[in-house]
Amino acid sequence: MIMFSAVVALAVAGCGKGGQKQAEVNEADTTQVVYVNRDSAVYGICGDGSAMNTLQLITDIGDQMDIDITAAKESGKCFGGYESGDRMAVMLSGKNVAKQVVNLSAMLGDWVMPNPMDGSSEMGIRIKEGGIAESIDHPSVNYRSWRMINGKLEIVAVREGGGDVEEIGLYEILALGPDTLAYKDSEDLYEYNRQKEHHYNTDIQLEEASEDDYKI
Repeated sequence: MIMFSAVVALAVAGCGKGGQKQAEVNEADTTQVVYVNRDSAVYGICGDGSAMNTLQLITDIGDQMDIDITAAKESGKCFGGYESGDRMAVMLSGKNVAKQVVNLSAMLGDWVMPNPMDGSSEMGIRIKEGGIAESIDHPSVNYRSWRMINGKLEIVAVREGGGDVEEIGLYEILALGPDTLAYKDSEDLYEYNRQKEHHYNTDIQLEEASEDDYKI
């Protein structure tokens, strides 16, 4: 009985040490995941005090920041311009100095490109408020959501034949203007134009009916 008790005690002690090591590993893994998923961008609304090289940002937590965007402009990282009331995403390189500025309001809308399978039609993505994304005449991809994270554009989609498995794409923005949106990942480049409204000719004049039209 004494020998059996000693063996049990050693086994329990061994499990305790292993459990402690496992707990340390789990804690480290959790910390790493949190760090990777942390978004370091600053979000807010463009204020009335913005100028040519200064973005006045009213942040989501209510602070006011006067951000120097000169470096972002010179490096071609100021996307979409800015006007009072626009929602912005800013990556900082130092205190109140921006290295990237993205106008999230300018990203909203319907963006299309020629269908590579049929040059006479268009396909693309609809970017909506609230992080909603939809496909435009895209038979093989169903876009679901979008967001900015750490200065990158994240798009979630489900492909045809892939069940309900979501694919998360992370893209570098290359251009954003009134009629242009371009972004890329390590494999593909996406270049869109803002979809134009189609106006149909309704000025067709119809001849009034006469009695002769009803004669058999």
